[in-house]
Amino acid sequence: MAKKQFKAESKKLLDMMVNSIYTNKDIFLRELISNASDAIDKRYYHALSGDNSGMAREDYKIQIVLDKDARTLTVSDNGCGMTDKELESNLGTIARSGSMDFKAGLENKSEVEIIGQFGVGFYSAFMVSDKVTVESRAAGDAEGHRWVSSGADGYTITPCDKAEVGTTVTLHLKEDTDDEKFSRYLDEYKIREIVSKYSDYIRYPIMMDTETEVPVEGDEEKTETVVKPTQLNSMVPLWRKNKNEITKEEYDTFYQSKFYDWEAPLHTIHSKTEGQISYDALLYIPAHAPFDYYTKEFEKGLQLYTNGVLITEKCAELLPDHFSFVKGLVDSADLTLNISRETLQQDHLLKIIAKNLEKKIKSELEKLLKNDREAYEKFFAAFGLQLKFGLYQGYGVHKDVLKDLVMFRSSNEKKLTTLSEYVSRMPEAQTAIYYACGETADKIDLLPQTAAVKRKGFEVLYCTDDVDEFALQMLHEYDGKHFTNICADNLDLETAEEKEALAKENEDAKDLLTFLKDSLDGAVDAVRFTGKLQDHPVCLTSEGMLSLEMEKVLNAMPNANGNAKAQLVLEINREHPVAATLKALYGTDDEKLKKYAKLLYAQSCLISGKPLDDPTAFSALVCELMV
Repeated sequence: MAKKQFKAESKKLLDMMVNSIYTNKDIFLRELISNASDAIDKRYYHALSGDNSGMAREDYKIQIVLDKDARTLTVSDNGCGMTDKELESNLGTIARSGSMDFKAGLENKSEVEIIGQFGVGFYSAFMVSDKVTVESRAAGDAEGHRWVSSGADGYTITPCDKAEVGTTVTLHLKEDTDDEKFSRYLDEYKIREIVSKYSDYIRYPIMMDTETEVPVEGDEEKTETVVKPTQLNSMVPLWRKNKNEITKEEYDTFYQSKFYDWEAPLHTIHSKTEGQISYDALLYIPAHAPFDYYTKEFEKGLQLYTNGVLITEKCAELLPDHFSFVKGLVDSADLTLNISRETLQQDHLLKIIAKNLEKKIKSELEKLLKNDREAYEKFFAAFGLQLKFGLYQGYGVHKDVLKDLVMFRSSNEKKLTTLSEYVSRMPEAQTAIYYACGETADKIDLLPQTAAVKRKGFEVLYCTDDVDEFALQMLHEYDGKHFTNICADNLDLETAEEKEALAKENEDAKDLLTFLKDSLDGAVDAVRFTGKLQDHPVCLTSEGMLSLEMEKVLNAMPNANGNAKAQLVLEINREHPVAATLKALYGTDDEKLKKYAKLLYAQSCLISGKPLDDPTAFSALVCELMV
């Protein structure tokens, strides 16, 4: 019996198949089960078309047998089987796919779902075995044939007795090494784990004889071990059922068991898309953020299936960063996979799915916001920060997707509000959306500027997250209304007459204001009188794009050198008695005036939340002035 050589004629090619293309040895079983499923599909298709006799669909199955003594793992099916010529053609030529050839010959390629299309999955068996035996009998043939190979050295094909139509693949597992324990593939638990992960939704039963402890008849205190056939897969994917056939409890149970969450999801999205690319999607919005969600260790991504077979555990390309909290899966037979089926090729179809999912997620979140405010606010408490990061990232490229989903605490009853709701409440005279930044809403509410804006009848957004102001500046405007930081020097609440009178007063007091600025040794860029503070004597504002809050955030970042510096303005209430005191001291007691300048600056820092450079000096100054 002469040994035949692979038509690829390259030991190097098979070595590459075994050692380079696949990164996870467990997938050999996925590939063999997928091939078995394809073989059954072909036989069933021929039976329906009347080409040859077949069985009822429920009679088809895939069988796994473990033999620890012989160190063999066997995968059998009662599918179409192969003739000797087909064995040589399909298994003797590396990278030739009989499944692909079969599908190419169909007039309507959607009639049957074929998983394997590359012809290399079978050779993944050599990752874990040093010898592979295939016994196959084609439907209509009287005898079977045996294909045997120990790898790249070649293979033999000989006749054999095989009672049933179908194929049996036997792997003779490699011996264990210090680095690899191939014996694990003889453990029932390991096989269950692999089938559950990769092949749970194969359309035919995957059977295996398993050992089970049962009570001894007549003596319930004793048990005995019996071997009984067990189905390892659930067969029918939940996402392929009609939505009206699935209960909320089924959705929730699937999510909690599949994605290891102790809490039911907040919202479920189940969709079926047909067209340029067809796919099923089952997505979940968790009720809480994972413990590592806002860390570098968190990995986003959806599970990707093709015809119910898991291809990758986390396909990051299917989710944008701003929706990275979504868990779930996508099942499509239309994607172009690479030769190992472990990763996707970057083609336009994948991008189409990702874009469609983004639109779907946004639409579902908008519905949740409209129909279940309490649930949406719970969602936003967990993942709202990510939406705000999404507004800022990419120079605002995603702002149209996210602007109606973000929320901020507001001076309107200090409740969360959307930008749309804020604008809907704006008085006709209001032209800007006002916001302020701080540690908490209560502290922001105490700012002198907040009182000034609220006195005008305008609402203030309380920005308490570090990213808030960056996000709003990137958004720039909403519904034609620009965002205005109430702690900026250009708040613009005065009438034209008030502005004119204030400008004249600042011009008349120019020398005094310059003296006060110089007394602060560069701590501020300007000192001005203002008319917007009713009861408060002083406040600290900023000029330009960089606000005081942004300065804090930037300087608190890792590797920050402290160079971020806002242009600060000390504003003094023109109508407060302290203004008259300052004017009276100028030119009569300049030393005391310098001390007052430092005192007012320190007060403005405390009000705005800016840390004092020297709290001890401030305390001493207060005591000195008191005495």
